[in-house]
Amino acid sequence: MAKIIDRIKAALSGVSPDAIGQYIQESQIYRSIFRVGVPDSDRKRMLVMLGSVFLHLHPVKVRKSGIRMRYTWCMGGITFFLFLVLTFTGLLLMFYYRPTLEYAYVDIIDLRQQVPLGIMREIHRWGAHAMVIAVWLHMYRVFMTGSYKPPREFNWNVGVILLVLTLLLSFTGYLLPWDQLAMWAITVGSNMARATPFLGNEGPGSALLSLGDIRLVTNASDARFAAVVVEADEQTGRARSIDRMLLSEDDLKQF
Repeated sequence: MAKIIDRIKAALSGVSPDAIGQYIQESQIYRSIFRVGVPDSDRKRMLVMLGSVFLHLHPVKVRKSGIRMRYTWCMGGITFFLFLVLTFTGLLLMFYYRPTLEYAYVDIIDLRQQVPLGIMREIHRWGAHAMVIAVWLHMYRVFMTGSYKPPREFNWNVGVILLVLTLLLSFTGYLLPWDQLAMWAITVGSNMARATPFLGNEGPGSALLSLGDIRLVTNASDARFAAVVVEADEQTGRARSIDRMLLSEDDLKQF
């Protein structure tokens, strides 16, 4: 036993922390992850930014004044955090919610009173409201600081598209509780869409506002309306599901 211990000590006598660190840094796995080594120079820092999947989306150099809290308000980060919260809570709510006329309102009541961790529904609802406010504040800050000017006009256009998508998702999600507030809010919103120039129900472009054989903006004599709900997955960035809800003229008579 003593001989084995002596052999181990002799084998480890030439091993030092520096040698171990050098061996790790020269390995293929380490070099495939950290391609430029320790970023101890401006050139290496630039290469780290350009070679990373996530970091290459950001500029290589940023002024300290441009990332201060009093300048950015951190509205972009707050919006992204709320998006992750909504995605997580939305996935959980999908297990208990059925988007049908018979069960939609009942499932909402069960989520509030019977289902464990039913507070997820409240977190999802208030998170949606907070995300709309955060997006508006973020766009307001960008406009007031002139961050939409060249060469950032493309970022501004992307932000406007995301703002519209956020408002549309908030509007369509308003129908899901299937209560009086949700029904009449969607009804008023649909009637507002009817008055849209060119794309309204009386305009020549009304045929463009259609989803298969379902008309999103219908004639005044037809009391039906449709709401499309899209839940986005933050990891794939693709639409996950489309739930259609229709209310006919006969159904409206029940209210």
